[in-house]
Amino acid sequence: MIGYLTQNHPLISAFARAPVRRTPREAVAARRIFKTAPKLSDYFFAGEIIAAKGPLDRPISGLALDSRRVAPGAVFFALPGRRTTGGGFIDEAISRGAVAIVASGLPAVPAGGVTFIQVADARVALAAVAQRFYKFPDRDLNVVGVTGTRGKTTVAHLLQHLLQGDQRVGLMGSIHCDLGARTVPSSGPAPEALEVFGLLGQMRDAGCRHAVLELNTPDLASPPARGVRYGAVVFTNLTHDASAGPGPGGAEGEPRSRPGSGEPGPVPRVTVVNLDDAPGGELAARLAAEAGATRVVTFGEHAAAQVRAENIVLGRRQSRFRLVWPGGALEIDSPLLGRHNVSNLLAAIATAWGLGRDPLVLLARLRSLPGVPGCLERIEAGQACQVIVDCAHTAETLRHTLGLLRALTPGRLCVVFGCGGRRDRALRPGITRVVQEFADFAVATADNPRTEALAQIFDDMRGGAVAPEKLAWIDDRRRAIGLALDLAGSDDCVLIAGQGHETRQEFADTVFPFDDRQVARELIADRTTAPEN
Repeated sequence: MIGYLTQNHPLISAFARAPVRRTPREAVAARRIFKTAPKLSDYFFAGEIIAAKGPLDRPISGLALDSRRVAPGAVFFALPGRRTTGGGFIDEAISRGAVAIVASGLPAVPAGGVTFIQVADARVALAAVAQRFYKFPDRDLNVVGVTGTRGKTTVAHLLQHLLQGDQRVGLMGSIHCDLGARTVPSSGPAPEALEVFGLLGQMRDAGCRHAVLELNTPDLASPPARGVRYGAVVFTNLTHDASAGPGPGGAEGEPRSRPGSGEPGPVPRVTVVNLDDAPGGELAARLAAEAGATRVVTFGEHAAAQVRAENIVLGRRQSRFRLVWPGGALEIDSPLLGRHNVSNLLAAIATAWGLGRDPLVLLARLRSLPGVPGCLERIEAGQACQVIVDCAHTAETLRHTLGLLRALTPGRLCVVFGCGGRRDRALRPGITRVVQEFADFAVATADNPRTEALAQIFDDMRGGAVAPEKLAWIDDRRRAIGLALDLAGSDDCVLIAGQGHETRQEFADTVFPFDDRQVARELIADRTTAPEN
């Protein structure tokens, strides 16, 4: 993802050209560029540097945390990883043109011509420097953070859709990042601060007024989220950590740095909390008791929730409920399936209402909701049966999704599923067991085998088969989906599980284009097109 960050190409070129190779005109241009270039000292405040070797007033071209992406003139942050300290990549960064290194320690013999800066925590330093380097984009945007144990992706997409209209809204999520002027793939579930502030800067420059951030860590004090100014933070749900016990501080998904405490960054103007779980109620009560902290907005089916759902009716193709908020009520027809998506929609509406939006206006936006890619996504291509594509690929997520569809399906439930290669083999029998617990018929097929033999994956999965006669094994995923569609009647449901929004499959060292949604539409079209005479 760092490759999507904007760069100062003229400055990089000025650093890249050796002085002896410059013509007099190029030398004058380079001096002019360096004179206006940002200085290393501009981005470190008093007390943040433990020790330094080399000048701090030198010009820089940008920031980098991946040695392979270092451009000439960059500051390289040597961040510790799971297996390394980060120091092992310093030589490569210098060879690619880095002019400064930021790390938690200084080398005994530092390389000449490079400034070394020692800090207490390189990730914390990166967060502060990145925010300053990109000119505090979070102050120019109304940033909404979405966190919790479940539903983050759905709520983030719902919020983007509901908030936009006459205003452009950016999104940094686990599926993709919408930067306002372009959309790029997501880099993964845990972006570093350089990515967070760099992409927020692109959203601001593209004219976005709001930015929705899917936060996979509930710790608002973590370095990637540290210092961000939030207009609102929404907690989709909270669950007690059994090891910590109940009560404040013992909830999984609860912020380690309280939104109302103001540490380590500005207090969110609005904090949105789900009252349908006990830890959510505890958090809401505590925040409300902290004078001058944050405005608390609550949602859920709970009678005390400010934004709540009543008279819920769950159907095969939509969910209906009565939306109630202070000052109004509204009948809602939602295209999202399941009770958990009623909660997700309440979270998004409560957040928008907390930011000053009128729910009556939001209803018009809801009618055009396209759905969330790969999250219980309905495929409508003229077929009689229900076809759903979902990203569920673990025993836990499959149990949740299958339980929902089982309750909504009057006929048979058919499931296409697989297990990814180079993953924990011990979990594969449990996945098969859960599928067979709910499905009337299932088709096991390739997910992303990667460099593992599909035969080995199938052998592991067979360990969980409890009704082999209700389970087919087909190597080719397209043929597996086709078989499930052939078996489904008008009252049946076909769930294509595992890949969700993904658009590729990995076999050995090769990546092939493959999108479950597109393949399902093509196969349905083949089966519904009348043959020519």
